[in-house]
Amino acid sequence: MNYKLTLEYDGSKFSGWQIQNNARTVQGELQRAADELFGAATDVQGAGRTDAGVHALGQVAHIKVRDARRKVAPEKLMADLNDALPSSIAVVECELAPEKFHARHDAASRTYFYQISTRKAALSKKYTWWIKQPLDVKAMQAAAELIVGRHNFVRFCAPDPSRPGEPTTVVVDSAEVGIDGHMVVFRIEASHFLWKMVRRLTGTLVKIGLGEITLDQLKSLLAGKKDPKLDIASWTAPSAGLFLESVRY
Repeated sequence: MNYKLTLEYDGSKFSGWQIQNNARTVQGELQRAADELFGAATDVQGAGRTDAGVHALGQVAHIKVRDARRKVAPEKLMADLNDALPSSIAVVECELAPEKFHARHDAASRTYFYQISTRKAALSKKYTWWIKQPLDVKAMQAAAELIVGRHNFVRFCAPDPSRPGEPTTVVVDSAEVGIDGHMVVFRIEASHFLWKMVRRLTGTLVKIGLGEITLDQLKSLLAGKKDPKLDIASWTAPSAGLFLESVRY
């Protein structure tokens, strides 16, 4: 059997999604819970490998159970998993999926959003990046429009040791900056994302909002050109404000 799950989680206390040796991860917790319910013959995979500290509202995962005799109803599996998982991870949907369904390989796109707070926020501190200086949101919106389309994002990613030689060209379906109360929200959808790509794009948008770089400089970076005067790695936004919002199939 194959089950498709939709999860939400607070990534604050996890070393990301992907299972790691000697580290607490979301996939590791889900694998542990699945193994307790079905035995060790399960395969757990997710649609997006969120980094340490990154959250999710709509992560999608599958659980493939090799022993057909252990079949349970999706609603019971959701309840049992939620009982076994820590409070910071919740299964919000569960359904039977085709045997060949794969949460990552079958995904058409992923959508992330990033929350930037324009004031000190006591209750949402764990889920935002507070920028104390005034931001030119219109300039950030113009910059977000430039991100849409096919670009070489080599200047906005870090080398991924698990995927050496990964192509750096990505097609971005949509990118926009909006305002929600005291939050400036950057939302982006693409087929896939490179390691730290969204956080570095967010940091670049903030630099534009602060008037520290120009739209022409962003255009050059999106063309893959290197500018020794710009230290993009140091602009990487903190993980706390980033959410995997949804996965489209």
